[in-house]
Amino acid sequence: MQRRHTFSLLTAALASPVLPRVAASQISQGRSWAPDRPITMATGYGPGGSTDIAARLLADRMAAALAPGARILVDNRPGAAGTVATEWLKRQAPDGYTIMLTETGAAAAAPAATVGGTRYDPIADFTQLGVISTPPGVLVVTPGFGGTDARSILAAMREAPRDSISYASSGFGGVLHLRAEMLAQSLGTRFVHVPYRSGAQMVQSIMNGETQFGVAALASATSLMREGKVRGVAMVGNRRFPTFPDIPTLEELGVAGFENGGFFILIGPAGMPAPVAEALNRGLNEALRDPIIREKMVFAGHDPIQEKNNLSDANRFMQQQFEQMRDMVARTGIQIQP
Repeated sequence: MQRRHTFSLLTAALASPVLPRVAASQISQGRSWAPDRPITMATGYGPGGSTDIAARLLADRMAAALAPGARILVDNRPGAAGTVATEWLKRQAPDGYTIMLTETGAAAAAPAATVGGTRYDPIADFTQLGVISTPPGVLVVTPGFGGTDARSILAAMREAPRDSISYASSGFGGVLHLRAEMLAQSLGTRFVHVPYRSGAQMVQSIMNGETQFGVAALASATSLMREGKVRGVAMVGNRRFPTFPDIPTLEELGVAGFENGGFFILIGPAGMPAPVAEALNRGLNEALRDPIIREKMVFAGHDPIQEKNNLSDANRFMQQQFEQMRDMVARTGIQIQP
């Protein structure tokens, strides 16, 4: 009877809800992790923008690297320059099944520009799973604006009456807003800001002539630049981009202070077990090493990371980027009221 009673207790224990905690304990002790249900990869913007493009290029290849039959589903959650989705991510379980592909605006610009800070700490509230790309931004103008070359377009922007030219961004207080304001300061003038909900929408507005220019993420503008529907004037970053070698940098055109481009990074909620975070980091890096994925990303206007890219590298990168963004916010004086 005693042996039968003991066996019954053991059977009940094995069938009880304690099992997830046992699995979590095993993970924390170093066992490998592979997803057994779909992973949600959120983005903070609508379809067609630079974050959405990167997410859809990476999702399937990264899933294949994680485990046979694994799936990653892209979930667009636009609003408030990516901060709505970021706040949502903070509240999710740190089990590896909810991650986010985010970028300079939500990950650094909004936390730096919001008075009192955002409702999330851009570093402490998240697990930095790996840097994705560090592409330049690009100054784009509506067809027919200004002169025939980059210098004459900048001269037209400088000489126009203050507040007579409007520019688009993907959200108030985002990095594209900050960069356009930095450009206004560098040119000694002032423009009218028109915020949109995504990079795709902002570039569409420039194409349609609703606004005259914008400092866009290159991935958001690439297809329309190739089609001649918007004109790329200058790269915002420290180098020309290989798919648009004839477009100079702002630095080359005598506009200083635009050495830094943007960044895209994969994050999850804080507190992820190390084997889960490491598995996602390995999956991301395997996807980024795939020559076909890299070629597609460059063609789309992304610049896949080539440097060492483990979890500690990603955390250190994020800290550096946030400090740089705080300097940019201080320079422009832009503040977001919570």
